[in-house]
Amino acid sequence: MANVTTPLLTTAEIAALALSLAHLGEGPQAATARLGLRRVFDMLDLDDEVTASTLDTLTTPLPPDVARRARTIAGAVTGRQVIRLHYRDAGGRVSSRDVEPVTCLVHRTHWYLVGWCRTALGVRAFRFDRIVAVEPTLVPARPHRAERYLPFQRRAMTAA
Repeated sequence: MANVTTPLLTTAEIAALALSLAHLGEGPQAATARLGLRRVFDMLDLDDEVTASTLDTLTTPLPPDVARRARTIAGAVTGRQVIRLHYRDAGGRVSSRDVEPVTCLVHRTHWYLVGWCRTALGVRAFRFDRIVAVEPTLVPARPHRAERYLPFQRRAMTAA
């Protein structure tokens, strides 16, 4: 077998595939697809704990109630539509927020929705397991470039 020197998939492609798989549940097609994604990960030379736990999360089915919300979120990302989140923060307080969803990502053991929060007037990340409910609003969201919403992205310097 040839030595693989370049990744088979980009990080964005892996994240998109994982999100698609996350809300499929545990049926035979989803299980086969997750196995394929796991094999892609096994071909990569990854040796740190953060990456290992993140990859485990990417290939583990979401609980059914979270998966239902993830389907609504994925549809809003694809359809560029504002969603209303009912979100429980780390302190247990529940709030309602209108969000322009941009992308989803995984870090360690958690999935996150990243988007422009119209309520807070800023970029926010919402843990899937803290989203109590999600409602489509059918209101169009502005187009956003996902790479501007992902953590650890270098910002280009602009002339004043």
